[in-house]
Amino acid sequence: MANKLISEIPLPKSIANVFAARNISTAKDALSLTEFELMELLDVGLTEVRSALSQISEIVAPPYQTFCLKLSLLASLPTNYGGLDGRVIYIDVESKFSSRRLLEIGLRSFPEIFQMKEMAQEMAGRVFVLRPSSLSEFTQSLQQIKVSLLQNQVKMLVIDSMAALVSGEHEQGVHRQQTLSWHISFIKSLAEFSRIPVIVTNQVRSQSHDEASQYSFQVQSRDGIVETLTRYDSHLVAALGIHWAHAVTTRLVLEAKSGQRFIKVAKSPISPPLAFPFHITSSGISLISDEGMELMGPEINSIHCQGHNEIINFRMDSLV
Repeated sequence: MANKLISEIPLPKSIANVFAARNISTAKDALSLTEFELMELLDVGLTEVRSALSQISEIVAPPYQTFCLKLSLLASLPTNYGGLDGRVIYIDVESKFSSRRLLEIGLRSFPEIFQMKEMAQEMAGRVFVLRPSSLSEFTQSLQQIKVSLLQNQVKMLVIDSMAALVSGEHEQGVHRQQTLSWHISFIKSLAEFSRIPVIVTNQVRSQSHDEASQYSFQVQSRDGIVETLTRYDSHLVAALGIHWAHAVTTRLVLEAKSGQRFIKVAKSPISPPLAFPFHITSSGISLISDEGMELMGPEINSIHCQGHNEIINFRMDSLV
């Protein structure tokens, strides 16, 4: 599908003609460039570029599945179903939040609730979606959110993703790090002020030739011996750098190894480094037991007895 011709995609004729004039003939050609590279090459605005990329991606890419939808659903559920019985503020930077997918996850995971139309509408209505188009607009949203957190019984804040916001800004180096430092402090203050979890997703990027990743982690093996892993070099690093990576309280890494997906606890004040296998189904992300069975309902609470610390291999290409 990546080699699908742009001419075969139902884009507006005006933008399709510009693609053709600039010799961008396939979906791969278009998706290999950043938004700002396309703006410069095509000589069109950001709105037109984003609209075109969205249409191209919808045709050639598989359906997008986000880790944060299941978390948002669980936070909105009544307490007797294991939820937090509250509202969720979902900052959807890349416009990938799907209410249809949220309802599908709910119907598959909790059919007794979501088969009732009124309850399904109520649960979906508990997730408030904001779509800031710039870092400055995102900053204003954060300041407004602090006022409404307690008033609206918000039980979770999701920012998906911070890297996408910053990648669109022109500031680099020290100035960008100063901006990020303010956001780190403010987001942490929101979590402490309202006593709710704040979920922030990150991305990975290619590192330059001169960059080196040096991290030390202690891994507790099953025989009680502590191994210190001191250096890992990779062509991929966390998109926002080491300052952001270490600012979070708990860091989860989602990666694939030998065809199996794992959620790794890479940093936690209360847990050793562990990894839990999971898969993605119509009911969203689901943890898998050691016997290969999907964990559901109260069984999820027993995951502290599991985990695979022998497969832990922390690398910067995995930080998200």
